Amino acid sequence: MLRSILMAAVGVGLVIPSLAAPQKPDGDQDKHLDIQSNAGDLHLGNDADARKAGLPLYPGARLRHDEENDGAANLSLFTQAFGVQLVVAKYDSDDAPGKIIDYYRERLKKYGKVIECHAREHGGSHADVNDDDQAEQQPAQAVKCEGDNSGPVTELKVGTEKNQHVVSVEPNKSGSGTSFVVLYVHARGKQGDI
Repeated sequence: MLRSILMAAVGVGLVIPSLAAPQKPDGDQDKHLDIQSNAGDLHLGNDADARKAGLPLYPGARLRHDEENDGAANLSLFTQAFGVQLVVAKYDSDDAPGKIIDYYRERLKKYGKVIECHAREHGGSHADVNDDDQAEQQPAQAVKCEGDNSGPVTELKVGTEKNQHVVSVEPNKSGSGTSFVVLYVHARGKQGDI
């Protein structure tokens, strides 16, 4: 059930800020929607960055703005029954992928054991958030590599399925520089707090 809600919330989170928030003529990136009610609190915005994901920004990196998206999404949804926080920020750098991988491997260590996975595209593996009663009572499962673990995208992961940090790095399609995504996902059911 939470997986369905998370997917719906992410979809809403990517669409509503551009529709509901006031548009500034100069293209300013301060678009967000905040709702507070007795049922819960919701924040949707494009105000995400690496720091909101708990990591420093790689020196010289630039927030990516492309035709597909604005480069950043910040979603928080809290109710008495569950809560989820999702921070996604996409960046470009002139440096080689290896330098960015080394930089974030060191910074991610503060959250636990870092694993390195490989995927065919950014987002090749996702958090599996399960909200049934049995899942609530079982110990948190550590993140793992999914699929055949091959491809040009290097994913550095740390944490558990419900509380994870991911940095996904790949060479730019232009042949020079690097594109990377910083992701933070934290979900809780009835028992926990974010």
